[in-house]
Amino acid sequence: MIAAMAAGGTTIFTTMTALAQATGAINLGQGYPDFDGPPALIEAAVEALRGGENQYAPLAGVPALRAAIAAHQLRRYGLRFDADSEIQVTFGATEALASALLALVTAGDEVAMLDPSYDSYGPIVALAGGRAVPIVLEPPGWRVDGAALERAITTQTRVVIINSPHNPTGRVFERSELELIAAACREHDLIALTDEVYEHLVYDGEHIPLATLPGMASRTITVSSIGKTHSVTGWKIGWACGPRELIARLRAVKQYLTFAGGTPLQHATAVALGFPDSVAAELADALRAKRDRLAGGLRAAGFDVFDSAGTYFLNADATPLGEGDAEALCARLPHEAGVAAIPMSALTANGEGRTRSLLRFAFCKRDEVLDDAIGRLNAWAERSAIPSPAR
Repeated sequence: MIAAMAAGGTTIFTTMTALAQATGAINLGQGYPDFDGPPALIEAAVEALRGGENQYAPLAGVPALRAAIAAHQLRRYGLRFDADSEIQVTFGATEALASALLALVTAGDEVAMLDPSYDSYGPIVALAGGRAVPIVLEPPGWRVDGAALERAITTQTRVVIINSPHNPTGRVFERSELELIAAACREHDLIALTDEVYEHLVYDGEHIPLATLPGMASRTITVSSIGKTHSVTGWKIGWACGPRELIARLRAVKQYLTFAGGTPLQHATAVALGFPDSVAAELADALRAKRDRLAGGLRAAGFDVFDSAGTYFLNADATPLGEGDAEALCARLPHEAGVAAIPMSALTANGEGRTRSLLRFAFCKRDEVLDDAIGRLNAWAERSAIPSPAR
């Protein structure tokens, strides 16, 4: 991975977005909404800009935001954090994850993480000198299996990365699955690093922060951000919450990455965290309908569509269409159908086997865009249909 980064390699998202732009395809690969967040949030940012909040923020983040994060965690989950010493504001969730891994992982350490996984985890572990070890999730259920978890943990394991709701599968892990992970962390004295950026975009089931389970608050760094909750993914305002000693180590690394920034957006984020719960719930309701809209269209085109309980994404198997290689199909679809998607094999430790024929589609788009994409995919499927055997 280090060699690939040094050679100037790009992520699958960059590659597929560039292909979508070059071909004029509808981009259902990269997960960002094509609509704005709540008007009150945008106005809060404007007010902060005009109010002179345009200089460096404190390293830890502006006090108003840290207080708002602490209040949110207590109100929603019963998790109590000191706003000064147990909360760190970052440039998006990815910087929080990177700061934590660079702080906690040294050469020879192993990091167990759910597989498939968000594409930045493995490279960050490699940058820290560690080795990423997959906790294999099997489709279509993508459940955490005790045997797979046990295989992934060795005497070298230092950290477990948990992402729920889970990108790229859309899985919202149940309490019983999280209890397996918590038990392993306690037994092996591991630190849990949880990526919970989709915490409010749950359509089926319930989001349960790992830190709320017995014995986990003292060994968990919880990461989230404002981008997904309120459709402002370009703001890159994230945070990490956890025990004082772990946040101190994370903060020591973060100061040499970006130190601080996004000051007016931090102030606006503090306002957003005080919105009624109904604001995020309305977005979740709208996205649930979009999920169902796209799922129905993909099924009509001939894909086998998997369940998605959260996030922006759903997965579809192209095998019924006679397509067994999703990577090759994703390279063709922008040209042939005018739609871009992501091959799930690019988000796994081993792209062969269980995910080879799976594509990930983003449904966080305007209805008319989804309908256009569905129409294109159905037309493509009709053109590409395998002829029935002669009778």
